[in-house]
Amino acid sequence: MGGYMVQEEAHGEVVAAGGTPREKKLNFFQRIALFIRQVFGELRKVVTPTRQELLKFTGVVLGFVVVMMAVVYSLDLFFTWVVQVVFGVPS
Repeated sequence: MGGYMVQEEAHGEVVAAGGTPREKKLNFFQRIALFIRQVFGELRKVVTPTRQELLKFTGVVLGFVVVMMAVVYSLDLFFTWVVQVVFGVPS
């Protein structure tokens, strides 16, 4: 490992390759400012889907929900039948 420096974004401190801190930690307000800068940086990376993509994704999600509802309903019917066979049907 060389003697290069790495800036750790989460704390804003520069650490050597061995992991020893070289500068003190940021204070409360500096950490908030760093967090807000990082949030805006991430928001710049967001890509808004087109209307066609949004409709397609919504259809996929709704289709998946319907399939899972059918699976849970069929399992419920099956276990109800098993309980009735094992314990008998109440009169």
